[in-house]
Amino acid sequence: MLNNKNNLMGFILYCIFNQAQAEVLVILPESGPMARAGLSVKQGFMSAYQASGQKTAIKFVNSDKKQIAQLLKINVNKKTQMVIGPLARNEVEGLIKSKPKVRVLALNEVTDQSDNVWQFSLSKKDDAYALNQILQKDKIKQLYVFRQPGTEVDSELFLMSLVSQIDYPLTLVEEIPEKLNKQSSLLLLGNNEWLNSLAKLPSKNVYVLANAIEQHQPIPQGARFCDAPALYDLGWSDVIKAYQHNPVSMPYQRLLAFGGDTWHIAQQYLDEPNLKSIEFEGRTGLIKISNNHIQRIPHCYENTRKGIKTL
Repeated sequence: MLNNKNNLMGFILYCIFNQAQAEVLVILPESGPMARAGLSVKQGFMSAYQASGQKTAIKFVNSDKKQIAQLLKINVNKKTQMVIGPLARNEVEGLIKSKPKVRVLALNEVTDQSDNVWQFSLSKKDDAYALNQILQKDKIKQLYVFRQPGTEVDSELFLMSLVSQIDYPLTLVEEIPEKLNKQSSLLLLGNNEWLNSLAKLPSKNVYVLANAIEQHQPIPQGARFCDAPALYDLGWSDVIKAYQHNPVSMPYQRLLAFGGDTWHIAQQYLDEPNLKSIEFEGRTGLIKISNNHIQRIPHCYENTRKGIKTL
């Protein structure tokens, strides 16, 4: 009986010791041109991690000017339960080519796939999907697109994704249509300053992208858009805390929210390593995980006389 008790105690101590030693490796740029983005993701991640009460150790590694395969070789060991990152697209490509043996939550999307790698990002494809849902709800059958001169390249991926999802005409125009019928709409692609310089916009069926939304800056009344809900819903206390620690502009606020959702996804896997599918309302939208695929569906809003309302 005594031996059995000793064996049981030894097993419990072994489990506690190994749980304490387990760690998550996070690979983000801490220097170089992407350092500010990496810092925002890290702050959002750590704020959500601290709020969760999870005790798994987190180890951060700087990806700037480093080969991902070499970083994995140096830093992944028996204690590593999961790897999160990298952030740059070319680094994710390098990650997949290295064929990691540990589960990885990559923070960008590329064409190549790997059984051990989830790909999570603020992708244009997900933005296009969310907007298309609103266009369908509004029974739109004709979409006119007016772009800010000189910024056409910035919206190419979004437009390609949107075109692949709609079954009606999308027309690029050189000037704003004077009138729209009930089934016609206008999509404006440009920054906030350009958007507010436009005159005589239609009063209905006008859509913009989230990158035209800036803090304390107006947008046309009636304009509809899709964005990360944590920027408009005060219920995400961890995002608010991260922002208060380091006030940043809207693009980096989205990365704070993205970092928070990154931790939430990781936590699901840590709690249930054989996880195959899950769905939850996240800081950046509705998150759906099915097998090796992650989809993010932003929430959509309309700017009204009384302020921004959820659609």
